[in-house]
Amino acid sequence: MSNHSGAHILVFPFPAQGHMIPLLDLTYHLSVRGLSITILVTPKNLPILNPLLSKCPSIQTLVLHFPKYPSFPSGVENAKDLPHKNALLTMIHALGELYHPILHWFQSHPSPPTAIISDLFLGWTHRLACQLGIPRVVFSPSGAHALAVVNTLWRTIPKLEDPADVDSLLSFPHIPNSRKYPWKQLSMVYKSYKEGDPVSEFIKEGMRANLVSWGIVINSFSELDGEYLEHLRGDLGHSRVWAVGPLLPSGEVGPTERGGESSVPAGEVMSWLDQCTDGSVIYVCFGSQEILNQRQMDVLADGLDASGARFVWSVKEPTAGEYGVVPAGFEGRVAGRGLVIRGWAPQVAILGHRSIGSSLTHCGWNSVLEAIVAGVPMLAWAMGADQFFNAGMVVDQLGIAVRVCEGADSVPDSDELARAMTESVSWSWPQRARAKELSRAAVGAVREGGSSRKVLDEFVTELRGLSVRS
Repeated sequence: MSNHSGAHILVFPFPAQGHMIPLLDLTYHLSVRGLSITILVTPKNLPILNPLLSKCPSIQTLVLHFPKYPSFPSGVENAKDLPHKNALLTMIHALGELYHPILHWFQSHPSPPTAIISDLFLGWTHRLACQLGIPRVVFSPSGAHALAVVNTLWRTIPKLEDPADVDSLLSFPHIPNSRKYPWKQLSMVYKSYKEGDPVSEFIKEGMRANLVSWGIVINSFSELDGEYLEHLRGDLGHSRVWAVGPLLPSGEVGPTERGGESSVPAGEVMSWLDQCTDGSVIYVCFGSQEILNQRQMDVLADGLDASGARFVWSVKEPTAGEYGVVPAGFEGRVAGRGLVIRGWAPQVAILGHRSIGSSLTHCGWNSVLEAIVAGVPMLAWAMGADQFFNAGMVVDQLGIAVRVCEGADSVPDSDELARAMTESVSWSWPQRARAKELSRAAVGAVREGGSSRKVLDEFVTELRGLSVRS
């Protein structure tokens, strides 16, 4: 669709799969509504844009080299390739070096963008937008509840009085229905903050810049996150909080196009599922970042074996560091009943298959939303980032999941895990009915006349208005 609005938007995703994919899905919706879009990426992340660019050829790209940074591993441009989680902090800091190249691009462009939409880890772009005299919109790949907690942390900077007491509880009394969380379950990005440290202070400045940016767009929907969206509007002091989710691939950009290398072709996975009865299969996946150690892999395999249930287990391929592997002989023992996929799995398509009865998940927000859309109840094993807040919502508030474990280093009891797995594919499992009910709300939100569709159209109208004012 050609652009008639005059609005030109710079979209700047943070280079991590869970951050990039939903923002690219949002970009698709902005493009087909007639906005002119430029997406900023580094060279090695450019292939991730190929499915989007093939559907929306009017989208332009701004390809800038990843900054040379002394303490950052050479050649790494995406969080999935980081050697350890603490390197994420350095990546956030390193990307700040793109400030002046972006400024130069703006100043030399014949028709520069009238707004910037950038990931919440790129808070420094607010300062850039202020220098350019244009609005910056924060993109949150997390839900409104997790975002409310994160905003509170960076605004108030609570400290752990006793460094050894990682079970010390923090409360968030101003956030509706928010439980207390132990220090160990806070985001690594926040827990790593050290006063006076240049990287820490840069990250703090960026996260606080999110609080004063012009607006925020969230991958959620009002029927799921309504009270937290209202909290954010009150907390930020304005109404420019747009819930436009769930952001999933549209019919024009299919789920099989956002993949990668896999040990089992997507077609074979779907054919295998076709042979299974309705609601009989457990889908097991811990996302693109989480890594299980060998003890966790062994117990998970034992639980799947003892459950007697059918399953699809998506296993992240090793890139660096300590990785657990599927135990020797396991696949032979479960042949015909279980399918192990190494590498990428077509998660959206799998969750949407009639044979899937439950999902064992790390509770990353994208995975939670995809399960909700598919009406699939969850077995929750939160490990880090926003996952504990997401697990709290789906288990304690929504009743569409049960906890089977908590923590990146925790190991569940294999017998208890097996029992939970067996129950999760039972039609009498109480979480199932609520998951189906919430699915209807999620699907309705993005249909014509739905809450998120209306909000998305309002967001586009706001962005068009910026070009008029400029």
